[in-house]
Amino acid sequence: MSSSIKKIAIVGPESTGKSTLTQQLAKHYQTLWVPEYARYYCAALTEPCNLQDEVNMFHGQLALEDSILAIADKDLIFCDTTFITVKIWSDEVFGKTPQIVLDALPNYHYDLYLLMDIDLPWQEDPLRDFPHKREHFMNIWHQELQALNAEYMLVGGQQDRLQNAIRAVDQFLLKS
Repeated sequence: MSSSIKKIAIVGPESTGKSTLTQQLAKHYQTLWVPEYARYYCAALTEPCNLQDEVNMFHGQLALEDSILAIADKDLIFCDTTFITVKIWSDEVFGKTPQIVLDALPNYHYDLYLLMDIDLPWQEDPLRDFPHKREHFMNIWHQELQALNAEYMLVGGQQDRLQNAIRAVDQFLLKS
């Protein structure tokens, strides 16, 4: 796995087009992308998610990312969210974050975060829970990214979201 590979994370509240945009960006830049592990994990749950499930999703997301990095043949990959989601979700649902997640946060670097704006209409999905808390979660995302001193750009637009994201990525790549 090369440390020269730039990792761009697509993050934000539920139903903001992260998965679609991640795949579109990977196609545009002809590179690999890391899916959101939690989506597959939660789809297989037969009982409500618990704190151990959050730890499992943390490990799964990192393992999936590591596996994509190991086979990457370009100097850029896109990540459909990161394990920061585990922190945000755990804090919201369980009132605390597993220590292993807190300990790992400063050690996993993403070169750029694209924070998806909440300007898309809500899409119903059995794995989505908080249609009325989008602004709340948007504020939390800003706080979490700022706490990490992360480089991030807000990406919005209903019709031109992809083009806005490409501009943000191109701008980042030019200066790096």
